Amino acid sequence: MSPPCSRCASQRVINLETARKLGTTAGALAGSIKGAYVSLYSPSRLLVSSVQFPLSRIAVAVMGAATGGIAGASAGNRMVQHLLPPGEGTPWLCWGCGHAFRVLN
Repeated sequence: MSPPCSRCASQRVINLETARKLGTTAGALAGSIKGAYVSLYSPSRLLVSSVQFPLSRIAVAVMGAATGGIAGASAGNRMVQHLLPPGEGTPWLCWGCGHAFRVLN
């Protein structure tokens, strides 16, 4: 159960630890997709109609997805990290007034 906001008493609050995990996961997924796409994209391939996929490029796509995923996870983590208030306890963010606070368990 989420606690009410300590500033405006609103019940619309989000756990920032959960938001940080979701941001990291979403960033990793988006970075992986972008890294794989960029490594496979070739403008000259669009003009040639080929039915076969070049299997030698799979390793390049995997490496691009891995590095893009790492960069995306780092970016997603940094986006939420600045919202965390200092101190101990569970961090919460109010959607009503934007106040970030911590609640000791």
